[in-house]
Amino acid sequence: MTATLKGKTLFITGGSRGIGREIALRAARDGANVAIAAKTAEPHPKLAGTIHSVAEEIEKAGGHALAIQLDVRDDAAVVEAINRTAKQFGGLDVLVNNASAINLTPTLATPAKRFDLMFGVNVRGTFLCSQAAIPHLKKSSNAHILTLSPPLGMDAKWFAGHVAYTMSKYGMSMCTLGMAEEFRGDGIAVNSLWPRTTIATAAVEVHFPEAILKASRHAAIMADAAHVILTSDARGNTGNFYIDEDVLKKAGTKDFARYAVTPGVPLFQDLFVE
Repeated sequence: MTATLKGKTLFITGGSRGIGREIALRAARDGANVAIAAKTAEPHPKLAGTIHSVAEEIEKAGGHALAIQLDVRDDAAVVEAINRTAKQFGGLDVLVNNASAINLTPTLATPAKRFDLMFGVNVRGTFLCSQAAIPHLKKSSNAHILTLSPPLGMDAKWFAGHVAYTMSKYGMSMCTLGMAEEFRGDGIAVNSLWPRTTIATAAVEVHFPEAILKASRHAAIMADAAHVILTSDARGNTGNFYIDEDVLKKAGTKDFARYAVTPGVPLFQDLFVE
């Protein structure tokens, strides 16, 4: 396999900022077609990035963009968005399930509204987007579904403190586990990717102390790891729960200092990673 996404079509959820945006721009530098599907169409007062600003960045980076305002919980809208992408670019090769809601609260402090949001975006959104994409992916010569979710581990320590959030993220990972086997014969690779350290995204900035943000890595490390996975042979690479650093080490990367937000500061390990 040639390690490029040139001419490939990607559908990325939650791509108006953070990791989704970085994966989009990495693909764009190869000359890929990228649909950015996210809720943010108008500038947010506190968070940078909209589907339109990222689409503009994709075009400038050498790719072709399609901006779609989408709530991944809306089943009809999901089908319409993915069909529109396939029609515009002549098919679909990659789905990146990046959209995610986070609320790191213990059981008694988790309102039903927040519980429903996490399960709606994380579990329902991942399932619906995958379901809608698969008929198109079956026609691709190298089809990939990549979901940003953690390795599955049934140790209580991964649940205590934020039961609802862990359940919702593991729901995404269970989609990977099951769909990888279900669609193995169709040549569709279904994998998950998770960071070894916290990543400097808006979610970390909002939900964690500033010290953790400074001890994080830039989202580029996730984009580079995703690129390695998405350019691999789909028929020989499915059902894996990858960690960004491990993917890049195996690919020959030796310099990880460039990914650090604050070089020299000890990195903060992400949730769900031993």
